Amino acid sequence: MEKNYRDINSEVIDGWCEDGWEWGRPISHEVYAAAQRGEWSVYLTPTKPVPHEWFGELRGKRLLGLASGGGQQIPVFSALGAHCTVLDYSERQCESERMVAEREGYTVEVIRADMTKPLPFADGSFDIIFYPVSNCYIEEIEPVFRECFRVLRAGGVLLGGYDTGINYIFDEDEERVSHSLPYNPLRDPELYEQSMRGGWGIQFSHTTAEQLSAQLTSGFTITHLYDDTNGVGNLHEHNIPTFLAVRAVKPE
Repeated sequence: MEKNYRDINSEVIDGWCEDGWEWGRPISHEVYAAAQRGEWSVYLTPTKPVPHEWFGELRGKRLLGLASGGGQQIPVFSALGAHCTVLDYSERQCESERMVAEREGYTVEVIRADMTKPLPFADGSFDIIFYPVSNCYIEEIEPVFRECFRVLRAGGVLLGGYDTGINYIFDEDEERVSHSLPYNPLRDPELYEQSMRGGWGIQFSHTTAEQLSAQLTSGFTITHLYDDTNGVGNLHEHNIPTFLAVRAVKPE
């Protein structure tokens, strides 16, 4: 049977982690200890840390790291006293979560699962969902936001990072417009073959309007947002924003 694209992406991300991918390197003990002292930062997008006030008090909160494996953010939230669960489809990212938790002596629930399926949690299970850039690895995003809304308590907060689609327009050197939007290898056989040969995984563009609208129609109220760049490359050097971080709330 032919693999579905989520399985392909899981294996590709495992490979990226083995090669030292920036978003697959667990934090050090020193970073964990600093978080215990109240010195910390986490990222939804490449370069700008999430404002602390977007979280509120973390101690005692039930927090879900959605597609947030890798041992980077969840250890920080655990050091700050949150009760954390992480759901990720990459086995390597899940292994990193277990490794850091064992090293530092805290408890975390690690679930390897596909976020395009119904989330394996009861209604109102969490106070906060932390969802770094991941929509670019799934074709349909609205079901994920509906599930986030369901598993948050009333007044709960969704913190998400989103690629706005601009990155998919350009060639690898970010100098020439080479693709139209939407970018969807499942609907373009040539692009699918390029993606497989290049080891990119199967990625998808989603516009800002699409991603904000999906949150609004799922029932969220958007309270804050900021944009961000790639951190490196031609677009970054020209200060062109390609990512968006959004704070959304499930109404009381």
